[in-house]
Amino acid sequence: MTARLADIAAQAGVSEATVSRVLNGKPGVAAGTRESVLAALDVLGYERPVRLRQRSAGLVGLITPELDNPIFPALAQVIGQALTRQGYTPVLATQTPGGSTEDELTEMLVDRGVSGIIFVSGLHADTTADTARYDQLRGQGVPFVLINGFSDKVQAPFVSPDDRAAMQLAVTHLTALGHTRIGLAVGPKRFVPVLRKIEGFRIGMKERLGLSEAEIEQLIQHSLYTLEGGQAAASALIARGCTAVVCASDMMALGAIRAARQQGLQVPRDVSVVGFDDSPLIAFTDPPLTTIRQPVQAMGQAAVRTLLEEIGGTPAPHSEFVFLPELVVRGSTASGRGRHREPSRTGEV
Repeated sequence: MTARLADIAAQAGVSEATVSRVLNGKPGVAAGTRESVLAALDVLGYERPVRLRQRSAGLVGLITPELDNPIFPALAQVIGQALTRQGYTPVLATQTPGGSTEDELTEMLVDRGVSGIIFVSGLHADTTADTARYDQLRGQGVPFVLINGFSDKVQAPFVSPDDRAAMQLAVTHLTALGHTRIGLAVGPKRFVPVLRKIEGFRIGMKERLGLSEAEIEQLIQHSLYTLEGGQAAASALIARGCTAVVCASDMMALGAIRAARQQGLQVPRDVSVVGFDDSPLIAFTDPPLTTIRQPVQAMGQAAVRTLLEEIGGTPAPHSEFVFLPELVVRGSTASGRGRHREPSRTGEV
């Protein structure tokens, strides 16, 4: 018990005596402090004493893409913890190749009477997808919030990182290091975050290097949001003479590092690589990855707060809450001065 009290006290930032008062239901503890202790119990996986348990306020669905990309489990954890603290029970529904579709998962959650749904990087982010499914959901009276991928056709609140600003941060960093031939490895063009990243990349390349639209176009390579996709995209960009590659995800960035090494190049001596997400453990790669950090904590909490306001009868406006990303400089970027390489013949376009 003493060890448990110490763990909870450290997590909540209070004394063991305060933890003891909360667990024993004694008065004299501020409401905010009490909530911090209860949240610490949840985070550490301890079961709340029966007298302190909240009656479940209902189920809230969370639909995510596959969990191979560490950024999705990170978001799910933040959202799940925020919901639990408010007395709701999160229900994680994950799409997998060959498994249930977003529509099937949505129907399953609605059938189970969820109070609301949070969609992460769903069909709302695909500019070619039919948005009528969200109109139907709203018609059923189910509140929902969408993370990543704004659409003016969907009447709901959105939460997104500033993809344009993220790419400008990356370009500014790399040009400051002396790189003049910078490539962009992104996902399929039909997705809103991809279009926004391209827009930010174009702005950065024009402002920092004065390149034309045609010149910038040659530095953009579409692929899949996977390690293999990043490897393929980076191989093409390196063949075009790029000394630096900005990637749309950390997984793609790891693929870019592999592509450089397969060509006998070193990162960052010969090729600098920048990722996007700052997903868990990415600081411990070889080399540690310079990346654009998504504000996962703030975005997840905002999504939950907005959804619970809707559930409580205060509809959020059809608007987008945009959160600024942060450049985290580590060991995968270095000076590019004097390292310009001409495009190889096989990479000419």
